[in-house]
Amino acid sequence: MPPAVNSQPTAPAPRRAARGAVGPGGISGPWQIAGLAALFIGLAAALIFSGAVAAREVSDPGALVRWGLPVSKALHNVSLATVIGGLIFAVGILPRSTHGSRSRDRDAPEHPAFTRALTIAAAAGAAWTLSAIAVLVLGYADIAGQGVSGDEQFTRSLLYYMTGLEAGRAWLAVVVIAAVVTIALFGVRSLGALAGTLLLAMSGLVPAALIGHSSSSSDHEGAINSLGLHLVGVSAWVGGIIMLALLSGILSGARTGAGLAGANRVGTSAPDITEPTLRRFSTLAGFAFALVFASGVINASIRITSWADLFGSVYGQLLLAKTAATLVLGCIGLMHRQWIIPQLGHRGMGKSARRVLWQLVLAEVLIMGVTSGIAVGLGRSAPPQPATLAPAATPAFILSGYDLPPELTPERWLTEWRFDWLWIAVAAFGLVAYVAGVLKLRQRGDSWSWFRLANWVIGLLALIYITSGAPSVYGRILFSVHMIDHMALTMVAPIFLVLGAPVTLALRALAPRRDSSRGPREWLLVFVHSKFSQLVTHPLFAAANFAGSIVLFYYSDAFGFAMREHVGHELMNLHFALTGYIFVLTMIGTDPLPRRAPFPMRLLLLLATMGFHAFFGVAIMGGTGLLAADYFGNLGRTWGVSALLDQQMGGAVAWGIGEVPTLLVAIGVAIQWSRSDERESKRTDRAADRNNDADLTAYNDMFAKLAERDAKLAERDAKLAERNSHLEGR
Repeated sequence: MPPAVNSQPTAPAPRRAARGAVGPGGISGPWQIAGLAALFIGLAAALIFSGAVAAREVSDPGALVRWGLPVSKALHNVSLATVIGGLIFAVGILPRSTHGSRSRDRDAPEHPAFTRALTIAAAAGAAWTLSAIAVLVLGYADIAGQGVSGDEQFTRSLLYYMTGLEAGRAWLAVVVIAAVVTIALFGVRSLGALAGTLLLAMSGLVPAALIGHSSSSSDHEGAINSLGLHLVGVSAWVGGIIMLALLSGILSGARTGAGLAGANRVGTSAPDITEPTLRRFSTLAGFAFALVFASGVINASIRITSWADLFGSVYGQLLLAKTAATLVLGCIGLMHRQWIIPQLGHRGMGKSARRVLWQLVLAEVLIMGVTSGIAVGLGRSAPPQPATLAPAATPAFILSGYDLPPELTPERWLTEWRFDWLWIAVAAFGLVAYVAGVLKLRQRGDSWSWFRLANWVIGLLALIYITSGAPSVYGRILFSVHMIDHMALTMVAPIFLVLGAPVTLALRALAPRRDSSRGPREWLLVFVHSKFSQLVTHPLFAAANFAGSIVLFYYSDAFGFAMREHVGHELMNLHFALTGYIFVLTMIGTDPLPRRAPFPMRLLLLLATMGFHAFFGVAIMGGTGLLAADYFGNLGRTWGVSALLDQQMGGAVAWGIGEVPTLLVAIGVAIQWSRSDERESKRTDRAADRNNDADLTAYNDMFAKLAERDAKLAERDAKLAERNSHLEGR
């Protein structure tokens, strides 16, 4: 904060403030990196408590590897979170320039907070890359049980580890992603490119989820999904808190001269943007906390199956400590939302509220540092549940990761569940966001159709059942059920979701930003009007993708990959859901689109897709070769019909049952066409009432003039004919 007007004789006052840890103007430089010390303290305590760094009796890699690997993983996690946090702040929280709202001047000076966020993210990206390389090398040494060496044998084995083993390939992918993201951070400044860089950085979380302890749990897919969601929430939350601490001086408009590697040195002070920044991040942090806590509970319940394991094992005790710290952080976040943010706008309470704000942020940084260290130590501890396949693993378990379910009966269509936490999280977020939007509209005095709300809820429930219920469970075993699952995911759930009109609700409920930042509403408009949206929502492209991708998928190796690999399975679900949603949106949707087809063309496209589905179904019914034979032919199923006969039944499903939703959509198009004609007639009638049928009168006058002109032409022709006849007679 600037000194008082008459405080020049006591100039040391600002220096005394700078020596303190926290002031109204932010967190002082040395304390901004105090979280690293807390990280190493928590890590060391967890490793010593669990005994993870004790020397092994057999194949001990040495102290360097035993301590260096967890330290490298801790630095990797923090630097990755900082990169993601910096990109989130740059893309969706901070103003890009110092100009006012909607400034389109590309040469406008960048906001100091925006510049520093990207500078910090770039530095963190370099640390992420180096730490990922360290984890790659030390991880191999740990698995091989030998110290790091530069000899030819170690190098050759390391190369095989990076290319031939899953863990090595995963960390090699992380290194490549980190390097690309870091390079982009040093050169990219447009918000669109930064958003793409953020998505690429988030993809760096996928390998960690696939190779963690969870990947070999009894419910490995559920554990992978919950761990992946956990990492996403942690990265956004921890990265955001780190950015708040490192940006504190600039956010409050203070002129500072110390900071992380000089990042706090700015030439001029900027306007105070603490309140909008904290308010925007608070909303994100609330979702992140819910995601972290819920996914953590789910992941723990998969790996700890008894109270004795929770309280009696080292793993369980570390987990309890991590959970307690997470709850404390959640309480601090609630204090931000309920007390700090409302007080920031009050003149009398602004200074004291800012001091408390940065004190709480500093406390969050320290607690998160300790918690992150415990998390790494937890990852180095052996879970209570075994992480290897049982000696009597069935063929179905080896291929799909799960034992063969019991024979499918009518009641098991409702009782067999295997929760896909990724899609449950998507549905939960969609429900919460939609209901919040409806409530916001109603509080503002606007209305929203209950029909749309009901359709949205039904669509989300259908999505959960399709991805977690019997269609998903038995779709991994029976091709016929898989085809039911496919058709429902492509045609049933999207119909209800499209009728919910979520984009229209979002555009009405979300408030536009008043500065040069982009919020959810602005990004939604950018996407709706983008070239990509114009392509994928073009009626011809949507129809071709909806029909043609079926053949490309089932008659290629993509089908087998989707059945064997968890990533492929989730990508398959995502593709079918999006393909169906976009196609239905172009047919009967009311959300804004770059281009809409005329109603006759929509009916023709629907007829064409129905015919293509029928052709595909007949081809499957008559096929004599088994699709994905190395999967469906080796499951060891002891009940039901043969795999080939079941596949032919799946073709009948694609031909028969798959046409019903398409027919319903065609009926919807016909109804919309009829209503469109009625609206046009009513509009014409209202216009006629306003101008006393001026249009009709003008229309009739036009025909009267045409008739008069025709009569004159006929009279002239008659005279000419008469004159010609007279001349011929002479």
